[in-house]
Amino acid sequence: MTVGSQPDGPSRLAHARPDRVVRQSEVLAGLSYALDLTEGQRPGHSVRSCLIGMRIAEVLQLHTNERAALFDALLMKDLGCSSNSARCAALFGANDHDLKADLTHIDWSRALESFRFVARNSAPGQFFLKRTWRLLAIMARGPEGAREVVRTRCERGADIAKSLALADATVQAIRALDEHWDGQGQPYAKKGQEIPFLARILGLAQTVEVFYTTYGTAAAFEMAAARRGAWFDPTMVDALFALQRDQAFWNDLGKEGAIERLQQFEIDRQTLVATEDRMDEFAGAFARVIDAKSPWTYQHSNGVAETSVAIGAKLGFPPQSLRVLRRAALLHDLGKLGVSNLILDKPGKLTPEEFRIMQRHTEHTKQILARVSCFRHLADDAASHHERLDGRGYHRGLGKSELSLEARILAVADICDALRSSRPYRGGLPTERILEIMGRDKGVGLDPDCYSALEAVLTENEASQDAPVPAARIMRDLAEDYRQAA
Repeated sequence: MTVGSQPDGPSRLAHARPDRVVRQSEVLAGLSYALDLTEGQRPGHSVRSCLIGMRIAEVLQLHTNERAALFDALLMKDLGCSSNSARCAALFGANDHDLKADLTHIDWSRALESFRFVARNSAPGQFFLKRTWRLLAIMARGPEGAREVVRTRCERGADIAKSLALADATVQAIRALDEHWDGQGQPYAKKGQEIPFLARILGLAQTVEVFYTTYGTAAAFEMAAARRGAWFDPTMVDALFALQRDQAFWNDLGKEGAIERLQQFEIDRQTLVATEDRMDEFAGAFARVIDAKSPWTYQHSNGVAETSVAIGAKLGFPPQSLRVLRRAALLHDLGKLGVSNLILDKPGKLTPEEFRIMQRHTEHTKQILARVSCFRHLADDAASHHERLDGRGYHRGLGKSELSLEARILAVADICDALRSSRPYRGGLPTERILEIMGRDKGVGLDPDCYSALEAVLTENEASQDAPVPAARIMRDLAEDYRQAA
């Protein structure tokens, strides 16, 4: 076959458009499950936080614009959560998901609780001496070290929210997510009325959800009462307590179908249709969330997208199909948000158990995209980027006859970008070496036509194929953390 014509084989391009109108709020709710993964929270944490927060807004009688901005903020509050995952894992020598989940259960503004948290999570499972040195290294950074980690998350989240053209009130609420009423919060120690109004609801709603899901309704209200006037605005806590007797609400909160119950709180603005341009923006924004998870792959999603589109163009894909292919490429690693950075950034070979955990990321990608109707048609292809023609890939072990052309393109583009990018254990490889390595798998694991198209693309653009520089080499504090963790 000559490059420029599409090869025979299964294709899902005919199903490139969602089969019904999709609301913007539905997209945000579905993608919020990816953020829950990153934070180590139970699936649906953001959706349940949104239900709690919107009920508080009803009690407070917020006007329409405020409720619309709050709705988006509650679902997207953790947009920046992946940006400090690598640092947390490297500093503590611990699973970042476990670390973050544990942090949500304590009053970290209290010195003793904070110390116990650090001691408990410093290199867990390691020898006593190693744990002690890790503890001392963390404590030596002091409050400013902790503040910087939170600042990275909050500013990154606000920046991505702004890039999605969400309301300024939404952006400011996300930025101030971890501030406390008494001024002991992070990262700017804002106090009382200095904290944006919507951020005060966010902080209360997300913490109530964590305690409700883990310990039950009574424990959630006890926590809110204990932190009234410290963590939380007393007015917000009083509004929460107005809901205490609504047993139907609390009973339903933990049941399936929470995402459907969000519709009752939608404001007119949330019913906006997710247009083609808007879908591109969502895919691009979440690619930023994905790539922020690891400083070694911080340009990977865009790199795979660019290479996939170039291959698709060589194979004769029409413009709309290239657009859809680009979205699948941008979102293909969505499931990696559920993999600990101890594994993602490990400098050596993964153990069999670690590799099994890594393999689950494609399954996570499929599950998350399946929740969003405008991206549901991408789920199979995006989740198949580690499948092989010979059926020896993962996570489903699909073979040649079961892999669409789009999935084959993504597999080739993913390997190419991985080889040309730096990793903890090696530098990025030149074009000649990439083609040599991938050529060995041509026709066995990789589609030969897709490989030929890649070869043409790389040969034509060889002068501009400089390997991306990993973030750990640009940001001094990240480089420091990685030396410490090595």
